[in-house]
Parts: sequence; structure tokens; C-alpha cells
Amino acid sequence: MGSTIIGVDLGGTQMRAARFDEDLNILERVAEPTQARQGRDKVIERLLDVIARVVPEDTSSLSGIGVSVPGPINPHEGTVVAPPNLPGWHNVPIRKIIQERFSTPTFLGNDANVAALAETMRGAARGYKYVIYLTISTGIGGGIIDDGHLLVGAQGLGAEAGHMMFIVDGEVMDLEQAASGTAIERQAKARLEAGAESKMRDIVGGDVDKVTTKIVGQAAADGDKLAVELIERAGYRVGLGIVSLLHLFNPQIIVVGGGVTNAGDLLFEPMRQAVRKHVLDAAYYQNVPIVPAALGDNVALIGAASLVSTRGGSCL
Repeated sequence: MGSTIIGVDLGGTQMRAARFDEDLNILERVAEPTQARQGRDKVIERLLDVIARVVPEDTSSLSGIGVSVPGPINPHEGTVVAPPNLPGWHNVPIRKIIQERFSTPTFLGNDANVAALAETMRGAARGYKYVIYLTISTGIGGGIIDDGHLLVGAQGLGAEAGHMMFIVDGEVMDLEQAASGTAIERQAKARLEAGAESKMRDIVGGDVDKVTTKIVGQAAADGDKLAVELIERAGYRVGLGIVSLLHLFNPQIIVVGGGVTNAGDLLFEPMRQAVRKHVLDAAYYQNVPIVPAALGDNVALIGAASLVSTRGGSCL
């Protein structure tokens, strides 16, 4: 009988747990609303219950539990530091709590870091040892695999690619503020409120407050000039961030995931254009594909399970 692994994804909206076989195939999965506003203790109690539902009756086959959580965290100490979408959580020793409850080795990882691990183990970067992963959604997160090892830094706070700093129109901001889904939504509303013509106005019945990133993407897919401009500008700005990452880490592949990537080539082409235009030398991007992520909604669960199979993030 092969070993089994439990992967856990604790998010601000939903908590999920899954049982995997040793090849990281999902055997069973459960999910519940996080209900973060109930407070830390209630959430932990429900999280332990969700995990228990996928733990096998014969625990002799269980090789460990991996947990994906929102940052910032300290994976070395196993503590959740202060995630903004889990109110009341501050230096919570979640690894110790889970490990004591289930008597099995437990590993903790930042959600973007474990997504990088997942894409390297089972996704778009499979077979590579030097990987940069970015997720572009409400915010922008990152993960780095260097020589087959998950790079997290001295306190586990590293690889925050979304917080590289820029100067945009004379204002200091990070990549997340310049190009995330939230940024695109904010920029769309500002342009519409200033009187710009756009199909987005028709989609929301004239109520600009109802504009979302999804609506921007929908309008862009229909060829709306303003929506296309906003998506392409975000892609170009992400590309500038990738230039810095190429110079710093010299990866073999760049993987980009998150909801904003549903825009497809409207996002990816200006991203690649920025890289070609601004990189120090073509050697940095030649033979370095920039590709969409492959694992979709399961990426955090697979990444959490990968923490167990790699004993904390050593892929090779």
C-alpha cells in the first residue's frame, strides 16, 4: 500500500482539504466556508474538522499534512504571522496545532509559494529546476524555485514579487498597485467617471461602481478600446516586473496564473513585449518561455501536498 498525503488550503473565503496518493493525485476532497469573521479559534476548530474528514482511518499510510495559507507566514517556525484576510490571526502556531492533533509531520507554506511548487511538480513548469511563478488576481503574488528548492528567505517572507517597487506617473507604488485585478478595476472606474467611452458602461447599466475586473475582461474580449488598453497596460507592467526577476534569478521558465490571465494574449503579449524591450540582454529571455499556469483552482491544494512530498519544498 502506498503512502497518502493530506493537502490543505486555508483561504479567507474557503477552506479545503484533500487526500492525495503518493503521485499527488486527488483521491477525496472536501470544502467549507472559512467564515473568518467568527474569529481565529472557531476557524481553527472547523479547519481541524475539515482535515479529519479526509484523513484515512489507517493513519499508518499517512506521510504528512501540507497547509497552504495566506501570507505573511514563517514556514520555518510554522506560524501564520498576520494575514489581512484572516482577522485576529497573529503569530498563530498552526503547524504545531495541526501536528499535535493528527500526530503526523506538518508543513506550512505561503499560498503563492506553494503554487510555484505545484506548478513545478505537476504543472506548467514540470521538469524545470529554476522557475518563477506569478499569480495575478485580486493582488499579485510570487514564488521562486531555485535549483529545485523553494526560495522563501531567512524568515519565510521572501519571493513577494508583487511588492517590487515602481514609479508610475511620479507616484511610488508596487507592482500589485500598478497591475493587479484590483488595480485594473480601480483604473477602469476612474476613466469611466472621467467620461471615457466604453462598453463597460453599458454592461453595468451606467452604474460605474459595479465595474469589476471580470467586466473589464469581458469588454476587452469584445474589443472595447478602453478595456483592451487597461489589460494591455497591466500586462506591460507585469512584464517590467518580470524583467527584474529575469535579471535577479535567471530562471528557465516564467509561469503566470491567477484570474486576470483569463485575458489570454491581451495580457501575455504586452508582457513579452516589455521583456524583449527592456531586458539587459537577449540571453536573459531566449529559451525562457512565459506561459500560463496549468493547475487552475487545485493549485493550492496540490502545492500544499507537494510540501509533504518534498519535505518542505526541495523539489529535486
